[in-house]
Amino acid sequence: MDLEALRNFLRSRFPQVAGDYLPEEHEGRLVLRLRVGAHHLRPGGTVSGPALFGLADVAFYLALLARIGPQALAVTTSGQIDFMRKPGPGRDVLARPEILKLGRRLAVGEVRLYSEGLPDPVARAALTYAIPPDPGGKAGA
Repeated sequence: MDLEALRNFLRSRFPQVAGDYLPEEHEGRLVLRLRVGAHHLRPGGTVSGPALFGLADVAFYLALLARIGPQALAVTTSGQIDFMRKPGPGRDVLARPEILKLGRRLAVGEVRLYSEGLPDPVARAALTYAIPPDPGGKAGA
């Protein structure tokens, strides 16, 4: 799936959150932008942990769909996140997903999260996704 197909997929399948996320491309790789709003902030004004984990999860999901096609029933089976530093105030957060292994039934990878314009990651997530069986035998490798 290309960027426009990913954007359309989010709008049609997940309209409740599609406005928060913008799939982009930087240096030939998928990047997912969290458009940070007041509903993403915790007391103290920083982006909340659940918002950051949600960003990582959606970013990996879209990276997977970009490779296997629009399989809405691919699901997270495992997720772990390390929060390393506080996101910069008033900045969007960018997720850079990487698929480390893509099999027929599982995909494993990680996502690094960055405050826009800052060089060091604010968090790192490790994720595993289950891929539903493909009746045509075309998903994964």
